[in-house]
Amino acid sequence: MIRFVVFLLLLLVQQVPGFGQFTLESVTSYPFPSELAVSPAGSGMAVAVNEKGIRNVYVAEGPDFVLRKLTHYNADDGQEITGVQISPDGKYVLYVVGADHGAFDGTIPRNPASLTITPSIRLYSIPFKGGKETLLDEGDDAVIAPDGKTVAYIKNGQVRVTPIDGSVPSGSLFYTKGRVGALQWSPDGSRLLFVASRGDHSFVGVYKDSASPIRWIDPGFARDQSPRWSPDGKKIVFVRRPAVGGAPDSLTVYTHQPWSIRIADVETGRAQQVWRSPGTLQGSVPAANGRYNLHWAADNRIIFLSYGDGWPHLYSVPAAGGEPLLLTPGNYMVEHVRLSQDKKWLVFSANHGPDAYDYERRHIARVPVDKAAVEVLTPGAGIESFPAVTGDGKNMVMLSADAIRPALPAVMPFQGGKIKLIGESLIPPGFPGNLVIPKPVTFKASDGKTVYAQLFEPVNKTGKKPAVLFIHGGPQRQMLLGWHFGDYYANTYALNQYLANEGFVVLSVNYRLGVGYGYDFQHPPGARNKGASEYLDVKAAGEWLAKLPQVDAKRIGVYGGSYGGFLTAMALAKDSDLFAAGVDIHGVHDFMTDEISDRDFIVPDAELLRKLTVESSPITHVDTWRSPVLLIHGDDDGNVPFKQSVDLVRRFEQKGFTDYEVLVIPDETHHWMKYENLLQVDKATVEFLIRKLK
Repeated sequence: MIRFVVFLLLLLVQQVPGFGQFTLESVTSYPFPSELAVSPAGSGMAVAVNEKGIRNVYVAEGPDFVLRKLTHYNADDGQEITGVQISPDGKYVLYVVGADHGAFDGTIPRNPASLTITPSIRLYSIPFKGGKETLLDEGDDAVIAPDGKTVAYIKNGQVRVTPIDGSVPSGSLFYTKGRVGALQWSPDGSRLLFVASRGDHSFVGVYKDSASPIRWIDPGFARDQSPRWSPDGKKIVFVRRPAVGGAPDSLTVYTHQPWSIRIADVETGRAQQVWRSPGTLQGSVPAANGRYNLHWAADNRIIFLSYGDGWPHLYSVPAAGGEPLLLTPGNYMVEHVRLSQDKKWLVFSANHGPDAYDYERRHIARVPVDKAAVEVLTPGAGIESFPAVTGDGKNMVMLSADAIRPALPAVMPFQGGKIKLIGESLIPPGFPGNLVIPKPVTFKASDGKTVYAQLFEPVNKTGKKPAVLFIHGGPQRQMLLGWHFGDYYANTYALNQYLANEGFVVLSVNYRLGVGYGYDFQHPPGARNKGASEYLDVKAAGEWLAKLPQVDAKRIGVYGGSYGGFLTAMALAKDSDLFAAGVDIHGVHDFMTDEISDRDFIVPDAELLRKLTVESSPITHVDTWRSPVLLIHGDDDGNVPFKQSVDLVRRFEQKGFTDYEVLVIPDETHHWMKYENLLQVDKATVEFLIRKLK
């Protein structure tokens, strides 16, 4: 009897989250929610959830917000779900299956599972209450008409329409030159707003009906972008940038990139400028989430984002023109911005709050559209992101995580209160709970710049330990003091936790070029192919690790993907004495092929540009590369061409350097869309680091 009770207790322990065996399979078994959407009316919400490569749409509605699986896909086929939205009447959920929307060109179908059928990008609808999904067409970037009955979407760069229930076949709405995007129905559903991109310029247009020609809105020698309707449907606000062209300018230093906001009358097409960016570097086109974050809010207030004060902040200006009001003052960044359904509030996530280390977290905040009165609604040690106010204005949904628990959908009263997690049952039995809580650290690079990082220290491990430096990609990213809201970096957070559990001291470095620390940190001089000054932070991180009393300075490894792969290659090539081994995952190795065009070499500083570009490329330093490396790349990479790793391997072969290993995954993308492939990459990474450093 005692033996049976002991067996039963062991069985129960294995099934309780937090008591599972710590394996790569268990720590990467977390659910990953994305594409959080709310109904324009009522309390409905929808979210896409990736469970070990099996992706489905879930829904919930107030007041209980019980998560319910709506679709029933059951294959790890690498086909992502994006574009989730709920119809204005709350009856249907729309979503897209296929492609890699994190690639530079998200319109290309992908086939990471190497299936023998032709891949496609497919638009589906499904009743919110449940039922069978309906394939509407191959297409993407859909918008639902205000009556909830018609869907406009993009197929092959042109606009098509279909009933949301798929009751009749889809058809072409209109044709125009260029690639069409940025679709938006007018408030009454009678017209469709769009942007026609035509290479070096773009136009804003309005389609009314088949009998009327397209109304072009204030066409000029410019790139017009991000159009939005006024609430009454009589006017349009949009962003104007200069067209491509003009005399070549210097490329080794930052130059001002101007932009302006214009408001046009729909009937006449004529527009007037209501705001123009200041002629400073900080006033340039914002390199931020959502870029301009342009909205036409209540009381005829125009909302936009700018780095005008050195941080990515929200501003409000009257539609009639005037002095813009800074809505979010302070030394913090704003991202994931949404306007409430009544257009009176802006909700967003920010690295802002009462704790001294909130600069490496995200919290949900809100601000009225006409007053600088920011309220942080979710203070604490959590990571909250992607807020959205429900259509009835009563609640706010978001993603919520912390250092131990991965992200889950959550809800809280819009006026403030306690966060309620939705879908805790999504976390599988056996998910490990004995994770490390990372510590924020700072140190100085050799040029005196402050470097930010998070330290993962193994528990109950004594003696000198091996260490690993993790370098994120982007480079416009920021690793956080907990589970990341991005799928790629949720995986690397899990990987860092696994390495710490294996006895490694792990340091995750937030180097210059990243977000979260202001304009100057994000736009440092001499970076990228102009000198790779960001590598100073990477080297400083390795040297900081080497000085820790618990670290064996002869056993420091490094790994990273994408831009982090580039910096990993730089570390191994330039400082093999410091970095004993590394894993370079789809990294950039030659800036000459991917960053420079022939036209760039007629700029005034062409010779300096060429010299800096060569010096900033890892291939230039192959002769001093001595540390062993594992190179990993998928050959359908839509962000870093596969040829970048092909070329590096050929140079190794020509040099006679043999201490390298490779993992090539045919048909896989930059983002490891298939869980089986992601797990293969993770296993290869940790096996190599353990073998070389332990």
